[in-house]
Amino acid sequence: MYETVLYTVDERIARITLNRPDARNALSDRMIDELLDAFERARNDDGVRVIVLTGAGERAFCAGADLGGLGAQQADGRSVADPAAIRESAPFRLFTAFPKLGKPVIARLAGHAVAGGLGLAAACDLVVAADDVKLATPEVNVGLWPMMIMAIINRNVVPKQAFKLYYTGARITAAEGREIGLVTEVVPRDELDARVDGLARTIAAKSPLGLRRGRDAFFAIEGRPLEEQVEHLLGELVELAGSEDAREGVTAFLENRAPDFRGR
Repeated sequence: MYETVLYTVDERIARITLNRPDARNALSDRMIDELLDAFERARNDDGVRVIVLTGAGERAFCAGADLGGLGAQQADGRSVADPAAIRESAPFRLFTAFPKLGKPVIARLAGHAVAGGLGLAAACDLVVAADDVKLATPEVNVGLWPMMIMAIINRNVVPKQAFKLYYTGARITAAEGREIGLVTEVVPRDELDARVDGLARTIAAKSPLGLRRGRDAFFAIEGRPLEEQVEHLLGELVELAGSEDAREGVTAFLENRAPDFRGR
């Protein structure tokens, strides 16, 4: 039902694929709209417990914004300084959607992630990359700056390493990305699918209620004073402890069996 995105569900895992390989899976407005729709489908499907985001082919996970689309936006006369226009823009809606997904998101990098594509990968909860993948924020090379993704990158990388990415525009390896916090795991290319699938299945076996409430809490406490964080988290813990999933988890542990979580 999509032109630029593929969407499948199997074994409680939704797989969303950026499907513009000839354009290195660059982010057009249409792709972002379809990607957001796919995210909403996964979020609302009780049969989905984990989302895997990847790009078609092995050339690129995502090459960032479609410059042709960007040029068209600039040419139509809209003011980029208008706050209302900014909030309605495709990039704003995309990068602010991740905290609201309610389900774990794994980025599978079989190809390079650069510019907005690197921001897209970094917005995911976990990133598993093939060992020959490269990462970069090359905007400075053409007189720009990674404004669209800096808020995302800065949440993952310490300032000195972030500035090095921004100032040089140089490509780094997946292993270097892991060292600075952009990548969770680096595996040989021929082991990528097995590792992503294994990780997704492991997470999908956990309580969907615990995953959702815990993930929501992670984002809810961001930037708040310590006292407010602890207060919020203790309240969440009390509610989770009284859930059916928590009771099932404790019972299964005592009975030495796998839990049957229902998300309640």
